[in-house]
Amino acid sequence: MDSLGDLLTRIRNAAMAGKERTEAPWSRIGEAVCGILVKKGYLKSVETKKDGVKQRLVLEIAFGDDKNPAVNHIERVSKPGRRIYVTAAKLPKVLRGYGLAIISTPKGVMTDTEARKARIGGEILCEVW
Repeated sequence: MDSLGDLLTRIRNAAMAGKERTEAPWSRIGEAVCGILVKKGYLKSVETKKDGVKQRLVLEIAFGDDKNPAVNHIERVSKPGRRIYVTAAKLPKVLRGYGLAIISTPKGVMTDTEARKARIGGEILCEVW
Protein backbone atom coordinates (compact mmCIF):
# COMPACT_ATOMS: atom_id res chain seq x y z
CA MET A 1 0.00 0.00 0.00
CA ASP A 2 1.40 3.33 -1.09
CA SER A 3 -0.52 6.00 0.82
CA LEU A 4 1.27 8.91 -0.90
CA GLY A 5 0.69 7.42 -4.36
CA ASP A 6 -2.99 6.99 -3.49
CA LEU A 7 -3.21 10.63 -2.32
CA LEU A 8 -1.60 11.94 -5.51
CA THR A 9 -3.92 9.82 -7.66
CA ARG A 10 -6.97 11.17 -5.82
CA ILE A 11 -5.78 14.75 -6.40
CA ARG A 12 -5.07 14.05 -10.09
CA ASN A 13 -8.44 12.38 -10.67
CA ALA A 14 -10.40 15.10 -8.87
CA ALA A 15 -8.63 17.83 -10.85
CA MET A 16 -9.25 16.08 -14.19
CA ALA A 17 -12.91 15.47 -13.33
CA GLY A 18 -13.42 19.11 -12.30
CA LYS A 19 -14.30 18.23 -8.70
CA GLU A 20 -13.76 20.95 -6.12
CA ARG A 21 -13.30 18.62 -3.12
CA THR A 22 -11.91 15.17 -2.52
CA GLU A 23 -11.01 13.05 0.49
CA ALA A 24 -8.04 10.79 1.18
CA PRO A 25 -6.86 8.69 4.11
CA TRP A 26 -4.67 10.64 6.55
CA SER A 27 -0.93 10.06 6.79
CA ARG A 28 1.79 12.24 8.25
CA ILE A 29 3.68 12.47 4.94
CA GLY A 30 0.46 13.12 3.02
CA GLU A 31 -0.44 16.00 5.30
CA ALA A 32 3.04 17.50 4.85
CA VAL A 33 2.85 17.20 1.05
CA CYS A 34 -0.63 18.75 0.98
CA GLY A 35 0.61 21.62 3.15
CA ILE A 36 3.27 22.39 0.53
CA LEU A 37 0.68 22.15 -2.27
CA VAL A 38 -1.54 24.65 -0.43
CA LYS A 39 1.40 27.00 0.13
CA LYS A 40 2.29 26.89 -3.59
CA GLY A 41 -1.32 27.37 -4.77
CA TYR A 42 -2.10 23.92 -6.21
CA LEU A 43 -4.71 23.26 -3.49
CA LYS A 44 -7.03 25.78 -1.82
CA SER A 45 -7.09 24.14 1.60
CA VAL A 46 -6.50 20.95 3.56
CA GLU A 47 -8.45 19.86 6.63
CA THR A 48 -7.98 16.86 8.89
CA LYS A 49 -11.34 15.27 9.65
CA LYS A 50 -11.72 12.63 12.34
CA ASP A 51 -14.40 9.95 11.89
CA GLY A 52 -14.27 7.94 15.09
CA VAL A 53 -10.87 6.25 15.06
CA LYS A 54 -9.96 7.00 11.42
CA GLN A 55 -8.66 10.33 10.19
CA ARG A 56 -9.15 11.70 6.67
CA LEU A 57 -7.75 14.60 4.69
CA VAL A 58 -10.37 16.81 3.03
CA LEU A 59 -8.77 18.61 0.08
CA GLU A 60 -10.08 21.55 -1.94
CA ILE A 61 -8.66 21.68 -5.47
CA ALA A 62 -7.58 25.12 -6.76
CA PHE A 63 -8.90 26.25 -10.14
CA GLY A 64 -7.85 29.20 -12.29
CA ASP A 65 -10.06 31.94 -13.75
CA ASP A 66 -10.84 29.84 -16.82
CA LYS A 67 -11.98 26.86 -14.67
CA ASN A 68 -8.81 24.87 -15.43
CA PRO A 69 -7.27 23.10 -12.43
CA ALA A 70 -4.00 24.48 -11.05
CA VAL A 71 -2.59 20.93 -11.09
CA ASN A 72 -1.81 19.97 -14.68
CA HIS A 73 0.50 17.09 -13.79
CA ILE A 74 1.29 15.36 -10.49
CA GLU A 75 3.46 12.25 -10.47
CA ARG A 76 5.05 10.00 -7.85
CA VAL A 77 8.81 9.74 -8.52
CA SER A 78 10.20 7.58 -5.70
CA LYS A 79 8.03 4.49 -5.46
CA PRO A 80 8.01 1.70 -2.86
CA GLY A 81 9.70 -0.67 -5.31
CA ARG A 82 12.33 1.83 -6.41
CA ARG A 83 13.37 4.66 -4.14
CA ILE A 84 15.09 7.69 -5.70
CA TYR A 85 17.56 9.57 -3.50
CA VAL A 86 19.58 12.60 -4.58
CA THR A 87 22.28 14.80 -3.10
CA ALA A 88 21.87 18.56 -2.82
CA ALA A 89 23.94 19.07 -5.96
CA LYS A 90 21.68 16.80 -8.04
CA LEU A 91 18.27 18.11 -6.98
CA PRO A 92 16.00 18.31 -10.06
CA LYS A 93 14.63 21.50 -11.57
CA VAL A 94 11.15 20.59 -12.77
CA LEU A 95 10.24 22.39 -16.00
CA ARG A 96 13.34 24.58 -15.59
CA GLY A 97 12.03 25.96 -12.31
CA TYR A 98 8.36 26.44 -13.28
CA GLY A 99 7.36 23.12 -11.71
CA LEU A 100 7.83 21.80 -8.22
CA ALA A 101 9.58 18.74 -6.79
CA ILE A 102 8.74 17.72 -3.23
CA ILE A 103 11.66 16.21 -1.31
CA SER A 104 11.71 14.28 1.96
CA THR A 105 14.86 15.38 3.81
CA PRO A 106 16.27 14.79 7.29
CA LYS A 107 14.89 18.25 8.18
CA GLY A 108 11.37 17.46 6.98
CA VAL A 109 9.38 17.56 3.75
CA MET A 110 10.21 20.58 1.58
CA THR A 111 10.32 21.82 -2.00
CA ASP A 112 13.35 21.44 -4.24
CA THR A 113 14.21 25.15 -4.00
CA GLU A 114 14.09 25.08 -0.17
CA ALA A 115 16.28 21.95 -0.11
CA ARG A 116 18.71 23.56 -2.55
CA LYS A 117 19.00 26.67 -0.33
CA ALA A 118 19.52 24.50 2.78
CA ARG A 119 22.04 22.35 0.85
CA ILE A 120 20.47 19.04 1.81
CA GLY A 121 19.37 16.12 -0.33
CA GLY A 122 16.85 13.39 0.25
CA GLU A 123 14.16 11.27 -1.37
CA ILE A 124 12.26 12.79 -4.31
CA LEU A 125 8.62 12.14 -3.45
CA CYS A 126 6.79 13.72 -6.39
CA GLU A 127 6.80 16.31 -9.15
CA VAL A 128 4.00 18.82 -9.75
CA TRP A 129 3.23 21.39 -12.44
